[in-house]
Amino acid sequence: MTTHVSSAPPLRIGLVGAGPWARLTHAPALAGHPGAVLGGVWGRRPEAARALAAAHGTEAYSGEAGLDALLATSDAVAFAVPPDVQAPLAVRAADAGCHLLLDKPVATTVEGARGTADAAERAGVASVVFCTLRFARARRGGSPNRPPRAAGSRQARRGSARCSPRTRPASSPPRPGAARRGACGTWARTRSRS
Repeated sequence: MTTHVSSAPPLRIGLVGAGPWARLTHAPALAGHPGAVLGGVWGRRPEAARALAAAHGTEAYSGEAGLDALLATSDAVAFAVPPDVQAPLAVRAADAGCHLLLDKPVATTVEGARGTADAAERAGVASVVFCTLRFARARRGGSPNRPPRAAGSRQARRGSARCSPRTRPASSPPRPGAARRGACGTWARTRSRS
């Protein structure tokens, strides 16, 4: 196996958003990646941006001037904001020359998504739309030390159906009022079938 060692400095990635998804997912991943530096956190709420930035030893930004400052010091920007906010901010980031790490959906309208794609193309920056757990080997049935599970195995079936709306086989309907594990790991009570 060939290992490529890059002499390039790590990418400075700015994080746009300071809510729960940014706090629980984006910031820890970016701060912990050996090829990246979490260059700063921008949030609409200054106190949330400060708290998240302090937790990861980086700068906090807010407001219009803060967004411009974050974009000026970043090679790429990861977004952890609602889709109606993400699209116009992504256009600004692309126009500033930043690569885009987008969440799905990119926008709430086709026009917003097209505008984001057009801005990335115009600026010549890379963009990627992440699907939650898309690159997690464990969710695909394997790990770095173990090959993926066979398609018919119990673990593979359980893993592939975990976030589907149908969590029980059709042949075994839930008992009325029984607790069951729902889509994406949530617990719910089934309704009586009257």
